[in-house]
Amino acid sequence: MDDVLGLINLYEPPTNLAAITQHRPLAAVPFGGRYRLIDFVLSSMVNSGIRNVGIMVEQKCRSLLDHLRSGKEWDLARKRDGLFILPPPEAVPTACGDLHNFQYHLDYIRKSRQKYVLITAGDTICNVNYREPFAFHRSKQAEVTLLYTSAPGNHPDAPGIKINIGQNGRLLAGDETSVAGGLQGSSLEMYILQKDLFADLIQEGRTKGYSDFGCDVILKNRERLKIFAYPHNGYTARIRSLSSYYRQNMGLLQPEIWQELFYRSGLIYTKIKDEAPVKYRETASVKNALIANGCIIEGQVENSILFRGVRVRKGACVKNSIIMQKGDIAENAAVEFAICDKDVSVTAGKKVRGTEKAPLVIAKGCTI
Repeated sequence: MDDVLGLINLYEPPTNLAAITQHRPLAAVPFGGRYRLIDFVLSSMVNSGIRNVGIMVEQKCRSLLDHLRSGKEWDLARKRDGLFILPPPEAVPTACGDLHNFQYHLDYIRKSRQKYVLITAGDTICNVNYREPFAFHRSKQAEVTLLYTSAPGNHPDAPGIKINIGQNGRLLAGDETSVAGGLQGSSLEMYILQKDLFADLIQEGRTKGYSDFGCDVILKNRERLKIFAYPHNGYTARIRSLSSYYRQNMGLLQPEIWQELFYRSGLIYTKIKDEAPVKYRETASVKNALIANGCIIEGQVENSILFRGVRVRKGACVKNSIIMQKGDIAENAAVEFAICDKDVSVTAGKKVRGTEKAPLVIAKGCTI
């Protein structure tokens, strides 16, 4: 995979996540106790042997840059290749889509020493060994290979857009859905193709006034290009709403999902913080929870995810909730079906409660 350039595209389509993305990009949203969403595709690339990774950032990228830093945690702090942060073009509205950003960085892409390019979104939660789809791409002599999941397109957490695949793995045109033996799936918006072809498609797409790489450049060339689809059968999700964010976090409390996502195709790496192990006081009661290092537990925690440095004080109760970094749940307070952003404090005796379908969100730095 030394011959593959990784490109992580952080263009964000409209989502219902303003409550937790007001001060950060979607790729930097905390997930699973100590990770950020971008950790999954970035770790997958590194585990697959990709050593040159460019991250195309959008606005509000300070927290993301603080998280990535030099790329050392992903073994990308290198003299040759490594991690590259690609800033957005100036004064370009979000409605322009991601093609403008790709075109803006074609000089970096063309000058890279790799022959192929792997393009992914930054908010796809999965653990992929890209060596396998790359071998498939070569064996089929494909011009483009996209990865897909068999999750139905109407599934609330299904990633990407609905596609149709023939028996030989070839992507079918939209009017070929009735072809015998065809399959349906959801695109992961992960694409493998030669770098020169990618640059030509970007230039052509911009000339035609296209804006979106996946929908406009790839899908509108189904008949002209040899586009194949490769199935990813593991755990996969993309966060598009607060309910899906809550649901996917809570899913990690199932051991089989945790094992598959974090160990199946390699470890998931993240920013390291040198904090003490969790401290459980004699009054603590913990059931079915993920608790990160640096936490101090004196009260009750059940069916919840606690990020680094959270404190649950004596008599406090946290159930079915997500408490992000440095949250403080005071004495005799209760939090249930809630998402508490970083540095949230719930004062003594206060009750915070949402529902499973509509979890209550408390913004970063708030005191209740």
